[in-house]
Amino acid sequence: MDGHRELGSFLKSRRARVKPADHGLTGGRRRVPGLRREEVAQLAGISVEYYVRLEQGRANRPSDEVLAALTHALELDDTERLHLQDLSRARRAVPRGRTATDTARAELVQLLATFEAVPALLINYRFDVLAWNRLAATLFFDFETASPKGRNLARFGFLDPLAQQRFVDWYDVARATVGQLRLAAGQHPHDEGLATLLGELTMRSETFRRLWSQRDVRERTHGVKRFHHPLVGDIPLRFENFNLPDGGQRLVVFFPEPGSEAAACHATAGDVERAGGHPIAADSPAPGGLDNGPPLKKLQVRRAPSGGSTTLPGRRSGPARPPARPAGCGTTTPARPAPPRRAT
Repeated sequence: MDGHRELGSFLKSRRARVKPADHGLTGGRRRVPGLRREEVAQLAGISVEYYVRLEQGRANRPSDEVLAALTHALELDDTERLHLQDLSRARRAVPRGRTATDTARAELVQLLATFEAVPALLINYRFDVLAWNRLAATLFFDFETASPKGRNLARFGFLDPLAQQRFVDWYDVARATVGQLRLAAGQHPHDEGLATLLGELTMRSETFRRLWSQRDVRERTHGVKRFHHPLVGDIPLRFENFNLPDGGQRLVVFFPEPGSEAAACHATAGDVERAGGHPIAADSPAPGGLDNGPPLKKLQVRRAPSGGSTTLPGRRSGPARPPARPAGCGTTTPARPAPPRRAT
C-alpha cells in the first residue's frame, strides 16, 4: 500500500466530511462538500501549497505538530488520529511468509478450552480465526471443516450468504469490519496476506467496495452483537476484545447479560449444539483440538451407530430433539430492514 497516496486520500475524505459552519466559515456556493483545501490549510496554520502536496502524495513525512494541527482542523477522533499517524510514517517491510500472527500459542489454546459457558475465539488483524471453542463455531460457522482460507470472518461476512442470516444487524457488522480492516491496512502496509484479502473482497463484493471507498476507520473493543440461531432465534450478546502482544492477535469473548432472556436463549443454543444440532460424543474434544473440559453431566450424548439417531441417558433411542425454548426465547426481530445492497 502506498502510504503517501493513502495519506492524501484519507485527508481528502475527512475534509469532505467537515461542515464549514462548525469552524465559523461561510462563503458562497461550494462545488464540493466540506472544507476547501485553503480552509484546511488556514485552520491548520500551514501553507496551502504544502497541504496540496500532502493530499497529492508529494510531501515528505509531516511533523507531529502538523499532524496535530490537521487532527484539530479535520475534527478527527482518537482512532482517526492514530490512523493519520500510521499513514504518515514509513513502515519497515516485514519478512515474507508466515509470521507470528498466523498461529496461536499453545497456552492461548488451553485458555480457550476453559471457556465452557461462553463463545470465545482468537483472531488476528486480518480476521483469520486462529483458535476457537465449541460455542463459537455454533454462533458463526463450522470452523473445523472450513479451509484455512475460508476460516476468516471478513470473507465470511462479505462472501458467504449465511452471514446475512447469522448477523441480525449484518450491515452494521460489515461497516465495522471494513473500518477495522482499514485501520489494520494503515498499521501493516506491507502485509501481503492482508493485501490479498482486501483485493479479493474488493473484486467480489460490491458492498465492500462501497464501504472501503468511504475510508472510515473503526476500532471496536466492546459492544453488543445480535446473532440469529436457526433453532432459538435472535440472541443479543455482549462482546469484549482483549488485545494481545502476539502479532496483532486478540481474544474475543461473547456473553449475555446475567439473568436476561438472552442468557436463557444462549444456554439453550449451547444445549441444541450439544444434543440436537451437531451430535458429538460427550468426551470428544471440541473443533480445532480444544477440549471444553470434563464430559457433560446433563446432556451426555453418544454417537448413534447409524440412522442419525442419538441416545440420551435415561431416554429411549430416537431422533434427537432440541431442548424446549425458554419463555420469551426465540423471538426474531420483525421486518428487519434489508441492507442497501446484498454482498456479492
